[in-house]
Amino acid sequence: MKITTAIIAAAAVLLPLTAQADHHGKKPTKNVVEIAAGAKDFSTLVAAVKAGGLAGALSGEGPFTIFAPTNAAFAKLPEGTVATLLEA
Repeated sequence: MKITTAIIAAAAVLLPLTAQADHHGKKPTKNVVEIAAGAKDFSTLVAAVKAGGLAGALSGEGPFTIFAPTNAAFAKLPEGTVATLLEA
């Protein structure tokens, strides 16, 4: 379970969404988790973040720069890997 959480944490810390960045003085209206949840290509990542208990941390005040795998990237993992990652 510790390895699963570490993998999810690494993926979550790495999603190319900079929701908390200050773009020209404007404050963001959504956090990283909300932005990822609104993008269909990141549904597996969002499920993994929630399963790993990281949604609260990534919903907090940033800034965050995250590079994350898309659903297509998760699909290329060996069979059963995603299911194991999503086990709570």
